[in-house]
Amino acid sequence: MPEKDERPYQYWPADHKVDARLVEGQNSHAVSWHVAEEVPVALVFNTNTYAIMLATPLDLVDFAYGFSFSEGIIDKATDILKIEIQERKQGIDLLITLSADRLERFTVRKQRREIVGSSSCGLCGISGAEELFATPKKIAPAQAELDFETVAAAISDFQNLQPLKKLNRSVHGAAWAGEDGRVELVREDVGRHNALDKLVGALLQQDAGFSDGFCLASSRASFEMVSKAVRSKMPALICLSAPTAFAVRTAKAANLTLVNWTEDGMVLF
Repeated sequence: MPEKDERPYQYWPADHKVDARLVEGQNSHAVSWHVAEEVPVALVFNTNTYAIMLATPLDLVDFAYGFSFSEGIIDKATDILKIEIQERKQGIDLLITLSADRLERFTVRKQRREIVGSSSCGLCGISGAEELFATPKKIAPAQAELDFETVAAAISDFQNLQPLKKLNRSVHGAAWAGEDGRVELVREDVGRHNALDKLVGALLQQDAGFSDGFCLASSRASFEMVSKAVRSKMPALICLSAPTAFAVRTAKAANLTLVNWTEDGMVLF
């Protein structure tokens, strides 16, 4: 299992303490408050800048793999030959070296993307409405069956395995649980898409596949989150906040089991 990248970046720690004032009724006092960092992270493929994302400076190698996979630039971990991390006062560069055949695919994709223009909504690789609304490939003959108690156990573990969230209460988490409900891996980030990409990247490096288990996310189930799960061929995505209609339609078309875990129970779509 890939270890978490806890490197102490010189300019960009993942968590800060800042001076603040806590007001409780008529009383107030000075406090030291934890806040999460978000830093511009440039994803540079063979000297070509593809995107700049705001991300938490942790597990950036996982992020490089997961983002590259989610964007369709790579299909497996070995498509990346090398990753270098360069920290600057202005942000962090992820210098990613692709294999020759992946570089050719990347060049075509980058040209299409530059023609259409970029977006900050997470759809960096979408080149038009046809691709956005294309029917996704089915990841299984039918939706996966989920046991309530198994999911409940995973949710309980998940809540206790987010150290950064415990500090600052502001980051998202994404986790992978085995079929027995045991959480095997957790990644965190200020961005829900980034947290999922980091998780995908960590799993991709194990070369173990995504079929034996399910994914947990602390965020809502947006179209982008569902698309990443479908791209990875995950059987199920369980989110702690409600899905969008677009996400539900996409999940159903792909036979992805989409779940909203609520205080009232497990809502399956």
